[in-house]
Amino acid sequence: MSLLVEVFVREPDGKRRILDVPDDVYHSGGFESWRTTVWGSELVRSLGARFLPVLAERDLEVEPGQVPEFLREVALLRAHLDALAHGTEHPRTVEEHRDGLDVRLRIMEESALKAVEIGGGVIVW
Repeated sequence: MSLLVEVFVREPDGKRRILDVPDDVYHSGGFESWRTTVWGSELVRSLGARFLPVLAERDLEVEPGQVPEFLREVALLRAHLDALAHGTEHPRTVEEHRDGLDVRLRIMEESALKAVEIGGGVIVW
């Protein structure tokens, strides 16, 4: 199972509408186990992350007004990729894990930028 990263908008009645993602677009936020082993890890928390650690407890919904702060958190984690690759649990080589982290953080960044563009939010579930 994989976490998904998607963009949503709020309808006038307040309901969330998730935007369609083309079939050929990879939008994984990591493996389901990454909720605790990566995004909810003590290392990620110690870097000052406050959005992604929520995944250890529940799905993450970043409201439109929070997206710029979410983007800063993603940039912070991307700046510490080597430490994350070495300091979080994984069954692969450190290099493969680093590459996987980089791809997932890039997906989150691209989704957040799209959300900013349309006034939407981001959900990771």
